[in-house]
Amino acid sequence: MIKRITIVLIIAIIAVGGAVFFISSSDDDTHDKHADQQSRKLSSGNEKKEVPEADPSLDSIFDLAKQGKVPGVHIVVGETTADDVQEAWGNPDETADTNVGRFLNYPSHGIDVGITDNMVSDMRSSQNQFTAFDLDTIKSYEKPDDTRYYQDDKNDQIILVYELSDGYVLKWVLPNPAGDSDNPGVDHISLSKEINGDGVNGENSDASGDRGNESMNLDEKIGQMIFSGVDGTGMTAETKETIKNYHVGGIILFGNNIVSKTQTVNFLNGIKTANAGNPSPLFLGVDEEGGSVTRMPDEIKSLPTSRSIGELNDPDLSFNVGTVLGKQMQALGFNLDFAPVLDVNSNPNNPVIGDRSFGDNPNIVTRMGIQTMKGIQNEGVISVMKHFPGHGDTGVDSHLELPKVNKNYEELSKLELVPFKKAISEGADVSMVAHILLPSIDEDYPASMSKEVITGILRDDYDFDGVVITDDLTMEAITNHYSVADAAVQSVKAGADLLLVGHNPNLIANVFDKLKAAVENGEISEDRIDESVERITDLKAKYQLSDEKSPIPDVQPINEQVEAILQKVS
Repeated sequence: MIKRITIVLIIAIIAVGGAVFFISSSDDDTHDKHADQQSRKLSSGNEKKEVPEADPSLDSIFDLAKQGKVPGVHIVVGETTADDVQEAWGNPDETADTNVGRFLNYPSHGIDVGITDNMVSDMRSSQNQFTAFDLDTIKSYEKPDDTRYYQDDKNDQIILVYELSDGYVLKWVLPNPAGDSDNPGVDHISLSKEINGDGVNGENSDASGDRGNESMNLDEKIGQMIFSGVDGTGMTAETKETIKNYHVGGIILFGNNIVSKTQTVNFLNGIKTANAGNPSPLFLGVDEEGGSVTRMPDEIKSLPTSRSIGELNDPDLSFNVGTVLGKQMQALGFNLDFAPVLDVNSNPNNPVIGDRSFGDNPNIVTRMGIQTMKGIQNEGVISVMKHFPGHGDTGVDSHLELPKVNKNYEELSKLELVPFKKAISEGADVSMVAHILLPSIDEDYPASMSKEVITGILRDDYDFDGVVITDDLTMEAITNHYSVADAAVQSVKAGADLLLVGHNPNLIANVFDKLKAAVENGEISEDRIDESVERITDLKAKYQLSDEKSPIPDVQPINEQVEAILQKVS
């Protein structure tokens, strides 16, 4: 009897256990199916590649980024909607509206999701799998397509930008290195894709940058390489002709073109209107350094000299100076400032640099100049470092005659070239090349026309792939020895991208015709022209230049910032 009861109990226990196992398995299967369905929904049907779960390599991160994904997340940039994200993850802990769209914050997933037109346009993550990498590792893995910098009251960052297939852009954001030996770790990554109301990647947007350089004809390409001056203080038939017939890439205003705040804004707006039919928006530039070289109308206060800034040797103040310069430019409608001066004023008898330089110490010039450059860039304005390879040891004013500097490359590398080399590594976009003769490097041509200087030193030795612009080709350092048109052709052959013809707009036609003839007769290849045009249009796109008109500004807040700086240097 006892044996029979024992057998019954054993059978009962087995039956109950099986039932429990069956129920549990059913629940797990239901849960897995639900999770799998949710995963497929977030993936928007794009499951070409499994998402790694832990410790991804740079190979896997870049490979996934080309598909719009980051490791361990089923969102696909450009395909997953905001509704899908919130259905899967619930309401975000926080939302933030920024100038690039709305961001949904999900700290439990380690992700901020950027939304444009109800579509995921950006994913940002500071998960350990990304912050484990450092600056040197990423740069050695693959050279970035662009290096940018951002600074505000809380952040000083370097951003490595990789332009991937299908319009995806991967950015690695890190603290800006404090010195050459500093190798910071990653702060966060961003994977984004441009989206507008007409679809992904902005195919129908003409708000900024390149409006189709691939379809430019030869005339339009050559025009993009000319940075022209204009006559008068308002639109004239001659200025319209320069813009419409010669398709110039940029316009510079000098002091005699600027009378008042309202006049300047209206003049630039008229220039933008005249350019509407051209393939690319205009660079609109001015020499605004502060001190003795200022073009500001009477309503806008001018900043102190660079020398006075250098004497204080305060990088934060110098950055602030740059931001104010950028705000002054934006207020009037300019998008490019021919500043800062990175010349080391090593010759006290120098008749052209003087207090335009931050001083005679190359380290101070480097620190102050780079911070001013970054301040300008931080306001969305293009900064032009000048005058490569260094104008500080000249005894002649290049506006009047061609200066000669009898230093060899090694000597220049120890002094004059120091600020420029460092500025290039810190993200300089444009370099102006000086009209100075360096016989030890090129005994035939001044630096602005020298292949040894532009291609040999600036491009090859210093790895500068930004835009190279000549100093004004109408200065007597050039016109006393060459025709402006011949100098322009030689500068392009040497490697220059932009040709500054600041005075006598009648010369634009000569420069244009001479360059076109040089291409047509094979003296300059069209591929060489294309190289420069690509750099020019890329820079315009980077800063989102447009021909949108500017309103008349309230400059009082900017003037108050200038006054605060003036008090510090007094």
